[in-house]
Amino acid sequence: MYVCLCKGITDRQLRSAVHDGASSFRQVAQSTGCSTQCGQCACMAKEIVEDTLSQGDFDSSLFSAA
Repeated sequence: MYVCLCKGITDRQLRSAVHDGASSFRQVAQSTGCSTQCGQCACMAKEIVEDTLSQGDFDSSLFSAA
């Protein structure tokens, strides 16, 4: 589903950014451009990123302590 209509970003792209190494919503936003224009998608995007991070079905060794 589309999360960010301004940039055409989908939930799959957000999850993919986490799987590719982003460990925070800020990093996902920087890599995808999500919520950088009007910001209406920020709450939904943050929820998707946090849910993906909490699932832990990715290699956590990719992340450094923040």
